[in-house]
Amino acid sequence: MKINWSFLAVASLSLVWATSLSAQAEKIVNPVMAPPKMLLLVHQQFQAGKAGVRQKLEVASARAYDRLNVPVSWIDLQSISGAPEALFFDPLDSFEELDKDFAVFGQLFAAHPELARMQEEIEALVLSERTTIAVRRDDLGYRASTIDLSKARFLRMLDVRLHPGREGDFVEAFKVLSAAYEKIASDTPWVVYQINVGLPSPAFLILLPMSALRQNDDLLDRAQSLREAEGQVGFQRMQQIAREAYASTESALYVISPEMSHVSKEFAAADPAFWTPKSSANPIATKPKTSAEPTAKQNP
Repeated sequence: MKINWSFLAVASLSLVWATSLSAQAEKIVNPVMAPPKMLLLVHQQFQAGKAGVRQKLEVASARAYDRLNVPVSWIDLQSISGAPEALFFDPLDSFEELDKDFAVFGQLFAAHPELARMQEEIEALVLSERTTIAVRRDDLGYRASTIDLSKARFLRMLDVRLHPGREGDFVEAFKVLSAAYEKIASDTPWVVYQINVGLPSPAFLILLPMSALRQNDDLLDRAQSLREAEGQVGFQRMQQIAREAYASTESALYVISPEMSHVSKEFAAADPAFWTPKSSANPIATKPKTSAEPTAKQNP
C-alpha cells in the first residue's frame, strides 16, 4: 500500500450510507473481489526518463511483499489518457484497517530494512503526489455488486467536483442515469465513491472496471438508447444539473499492471495467470540503485 503517513495520521471516518441496489436479480461476487467499502487512491508522477528504473523497483518490491505474505493489498494502474502517472488503488474496509496497516509496515520495515530502502528509492523518483480516501456510495451506481475486480484489466474513472451545496443534484442525476441503464439492460456496471479526505467537498468518483477496451465502444454505441431511456424530461434535467451543479469533470483511462501490484492470494487465485506474474528468485538482491536522495511524500 502506498501510504502518505502525515496525511493519514489525521484522517477520520464520519460517513455511513444506506444501501439501495437494483431490485433485479444480480450475481453477487465474492467480497474479496468486489469494490471495497473504502479506497485509498495515490496518484503519482515520476521524473522524466525514469520509467524503467521505477518499474524495476516497483516489481521487485511487489514480489518481495508476495514472498513475505504481507497482509496489505494494492493494485497498480498506469494512465493511458492524460499526463503519464501511476495510480495506486488500495482497498480498505475502514480507517481502523489503516491503523493496522501502519503497524504492519512499521514491523515490516524494521525487520526488512532493504524494503524500507527500496521504498525510499521509489519515493526519490516521485515528482508529485496526491492522496485521497473515498467511501463507496451504495445508494448510487449501477449493478455495482456484480463487479469482479479480479477480472478487470482497465479502469475508466470519472472525477466529478461539485459546487458547494449541490450534492443532492448529483445524487438525483446519477439515480436517473442508473435507472436508464436498467431500462436498456446495459451489461457494464459501475460504482460510485464519495471523496471523504483529500479534495474539497463535495467530490465523487465513478469507476468503470473493464475487462477489455472494447467496452468503451459499447458505451458509445448505447449513448442514443441511453438518452431515450432517460426521456426528454430526464435528459433536460441531467443537462441542467451538469450546467449548474458541476464545478468540473475529468475522465481518465488506466491499464492495470499486475506485476507492480500486490494482492491477496484469494484475489489472485481468481485469475492466477494474470495476477501471479513470474519473478526472479531474489528480486531484492538485484534491485537497481538510484543516486537520488529520498524525499518525503507531499501532502495532496
